[in-house]
Amino acid sequence: MNRDEQPVIGESPAFLEVMDQVSRAAALNRPVLIVGERGTGKELVAERLHFLSQRWDQPLVKLNCAAISEALLESELFGHEAGAFTDATQRRLGRFEIAHRGSLFLDELATTPLTVQEKILRIIEYGQFERLGSSRTISVDVRLIGAANVDLPELAEQGRFRADLLDRLAFDVITLPPLRARTEDILPLAEHFAMRMSRELGHELFAGFSRSVVEQLHQHAWPGNVRELKNVVERAVYRHDNPEAPVRRLVLDPFHSPWRPQGAGGAPNHPDLPDPGSKQLDLRAWLNEQEKTLVEQALAACQGHQARAAERLSLTYDQLRGILRKHNLSAR
Repeated sequence: MNRDEQPVIGESPAFLEVMDQVSRAAALNRPVLIVGERGTGKELVAERLHFLSQRWDQPLVKLNCAAISEALLESELFGHEAGAFTDATQRRLGRFEIAHRGSLFLDELATTPLTVQEKILRIIEYGQFERLGSSRTISVDVRLIGAANVDLPELAEQGRFRADLLDRLAFDVITLPPLRARTEDILPLAEHFAMRMSRELGHELFAGFSRSVVEQLHQHAWPGNVRELKNVVERAVYRHDNPEAPVRRLVLDPFHSPWRPQGAGGAPNHPDLPDPGSKQLDLRAWLNEQEKTLVEQALAACQGHQARAAERLSLTYDQLRGILRKHNLSAR
């Protein structure tokens, strides 16, 4: 990952507390587990752990375990000898050997099969393993940094992750706060991404965000965290026609379009429409009922989060609040 993809920018208490924990953990030669939602910067924290450690001048090797098939993952991690399996025409070093004296960052660690987890545990405990197709024991000195975006203790209780490996990895667990818990950091991050995009487009300056856009930045729930914020801001700057004026519009959902395909059937879903030719219709009452139903469904889908429900309905936050008051839904 480019080191300025998700910059170390933040002033919120949650962010500063994590950075302090990272600095303290970096000095120790122990495994560390990084937990957080997608887009919170787990790889960035792994880099920080490595470059603040005494291993900073040694290799930092990275592997996304979910991006490698189960059949190839063992070879990718531990290497293989020539002839170990079909197409293994020559010896290949695994990531643990390549990371010798340095650090190995394993992202999406929860996706690894139990047999691989057993070998990882042995390396943590004894620093030893064998390449595929070989009985010769190899010793390595590697600091392991694992990452996951799921509840590993729950997986361990279900037997889907080795409890003994979790115990060894959990010498210290760094849990990254989502962006919605770092509201003080949203605007500084957004301005950083906007200025960087402005430079990429050849603009002499970035004129800032309008007040309504700043409010929208703070009201959005950012389920994709910093990565989503980066995409939204860069898209807004890229689509902004007048670089000398503040950005006045965010496109939170680039897929939103009246021509967007509506599922496998290709037809949009509509509520059952009454037939005004068969009986007298109270149109206003029917419309009010549909409005109330749609708002309730959006709130339920968003677990009661009003800003997200407003976005789903293409409403402003204030418009949604008005509808809630109109139908006496505010208390819910």
